[in-house]
Amino acid sequence: MTVRSSMKTKNTKNTLNVIPRDVSWMYFNYRILQEAQNPSVPLLERLGFMGIYSNNLDEFFRVRMATLARIAESDMKQMKSQRDEACRTIKEINRLNTRYNHEYERVVQQLTKELADEKICIVSERQLNESQQAFIRQYFRNSLAGFTNPIWLSQAERLANESDDTIYLAVKLTRWHDDAKKPKKEYALIRVPVEKFGRFLELPVENDTHYIMYMDDVIRYCLPLIFVSVDYDHFEAYSFKFTKDAEMELDNNELDAGTLQKVQRGVKSRKNGQPIRIISDASMPKDLYRKIMQNLSIDKFDTTLSGGRYQNHKDLMKFPDCGRSDLKYPKWQPLFLPEFTGARSMLDLIREEDRFLHVPYHSFDHYIQLLCEAAISPRVKSIKTTLYRLAKDSKVVEALIAASKNGKKVTVVIELLARFDESSNIKWSKRMKDAGINVVFGVEGLKVHSKLLWVEMTGGNDIACVGTGNFHEGNAKVYTDCMLMTAAPAIVKDVASVFRFIEKPFMPVKFRELLVSPNAMKKTILSMIQTEIRNRQQGREAYIKVKINHITDEEVVKKLYEASEAGVDVDLLVRGNCALVTDTPGVGDHIRIHGIIDRYLEHSRILIFCNGGDERYYIGSADWMPRNLDHRVEVLTPVYNPAIRAELKRIVEWGMMDNQKGRIVDGTGHNQFYTDAEHPEPFRSQEKLYEYYAGQIAEKSDSKNIEKT
Repeated sequence: MTVRSSMKTKNTKNTLNVIPRDVSWMYFNYRILQEAQNPSVPLLERLGFMGIYSNNLDEFFRVRMATLARIAESDMKQMKSQRDEACRTIKEINRLNTRYNHEYERVVQQLTKELADEKICIVSERQLNESQQAFIRQYFRNSLAGFTNPIWLSQAERLANESDDTIYLAVKLTRWHDDAKKPKKEYALIRVPVEKFGRFLELPVENDTHYIMYMDDVIRYCLPLIFVSVDYDHFEAYSFKFTKDAEMELDNNELDAGTLQKVQRGVKSRKNGQPIRIISDASMPKDLYRKIMQNLSIDKFDTTLSGGRYQNHKDLMKFPDCGRSDLKYPKWQPLFLPEFTGARSMLDLIREEDRFLHVPYHSFDHYIQLLCEAAISPRVKSIKTTLYRLAKDSKVVEALIAASKNGKKVTVVIELLARFDESSNIKWSKRMKDAGINVVFGVEGLKVHSKLLWVEMTGGNDIACVGTGNFHEGNAKVYTDCMLMTAAPAIVKDVASVFRFIEKPFMPVKFRELLVSPNAMKKTILSMIQTEIRNRQQGREAYIKVKINHITDEEVVKKLYEASEAGVDVDLLVRGNCALVTDTPGVGDHIRIHGIIDRYLEHSRILIFCNGGDERYYIGSADWMPRNLDHRVEVLTPVYNPAIRAELKRIVEWGMMDNQKGRIVDGTGHNQFYTDAEHPEPFRSQEKLYEYYAGQIAEKSDSKNIEKT
């Protein structure tokens, strides 16, 4: 299916054509749905993409649609233009969402059929044979009983107080009495205990065939056992889920309250968020549907969708693999760099020469190794780092705690407002405080999103790391991110200055090497684009090559349009939101934008500017969005090492060459695969990068073996 949206915003003063941020996000998420339909993708991986699509949509409605709804419902006169724009955007998003949802349901049916062809059968409560029925009854008695307690809908105070992180069964119970003209009816609600038992139950294998049941259907089969004590003889259950406004209500007037306590209260307030979306089984009886809708207080700005029998498809990310590794991507084990696996100190190696990690191709364990070494080295005096999201069992935190216990001065800047990770970050911050670590909660009014490590050593031989992604072991297995490890004095000094700025935000600070927002990052980026425009106008070589997550800042978009009109070649790898429209002749003639959806989530930010032949390279944490450039503490570091610069250019250029997973992002929502008539041979950038890195390591190992002999 192709989608053509008329939802473009034109700024008449600047003749600026842009796609609204949230509409462009729908196009991005649709690329994931398209990948789930790609027959070249292994079957179980396609199910995973369906789960990712669904999970992304949940978060989008909890945050972005909630914000739009708040604007649309505002009665402030000065917000009329924003209110009108929000209403148009909501209408367009709902149109796309309905259209995509129909396609989603078709894909689910198609994948279910393909699973059956592979002898993996999803069965409902109506399709069980006698032995399977006996298995389910035994499973209920031994495990499920006690975790499926119904709540009478007539007694439920407010469904919105319940969690929106799962699915529910709305149950209609009926019984005919001999002398009654109408059946006796009652309605109940059962929360499916996914967090306890998972979403899928594997039944015993029969005749080499695997049988899988949704937990929803397990409960449906067990309804007579659940309601054994009540006077009803017919039960029907229909699934639904709802999504709540996830914006935290932080009371900024509580000046006497500490940041930690304010965030704790804000997290709790989410439980009382207003429902803004409901998805339900289209076959749910009208009387039951009305009761659910009334209880949730759904209004005209909220989204309602009628779908298939099963909701909450994010659980497809954890669909049982049934031992069928042939239906998944072959494993790519993270690679260990030979220079970091010997007996030499990583601290010394970094001081000798800048080092580079590109996860998940390279193992994140190297970064853990660096922290562990710093924790025990007598040469290390203090450690400072920023933390945005943390793994459940964070080795990063364990190493920092060890450093503190070994007498190092450890400072951790932890961002309590990392969306949906607030509770986890609160827990970790308390544990680190208990271990003697100086925990800083960032700058009032500015999220600290930068990814920094500073290690102070005796003799002034300090080192620093600047990354594009979170110091998170789990993320580092699926997110592509880059990290520069350096002892370059000017960069290391600037990193130390960032920490001083965070700890004392009212102190004036200047940066020689780093681009730091909200200071001068945006101004410098616009200036570098302007330099390319000027060079092109003077007949010099000019180009811009960028890999980034999101581009929505209108000043940057306008400047990129100017660059294109001047003839500057602009190559952009954009994973998510992209406001640029390049399908209009004369507007984006020199702009190429591709988006890659593959086994790894593209997350690194890389900036390359021709600069008249003296190229400028940067990596860091910032996307080109107003929030990153104006309202967060973000850092981009220059890269000077020739080998690392060549590596960064390879990453961007190979991404632009990808004709297997790269799609054209032009503002239309078509998301067509990129093709190049001059180079028609298949090229998949993530696969090529892994093979390249593996070949590099094998070559270095061979060289070492030759030296030994």
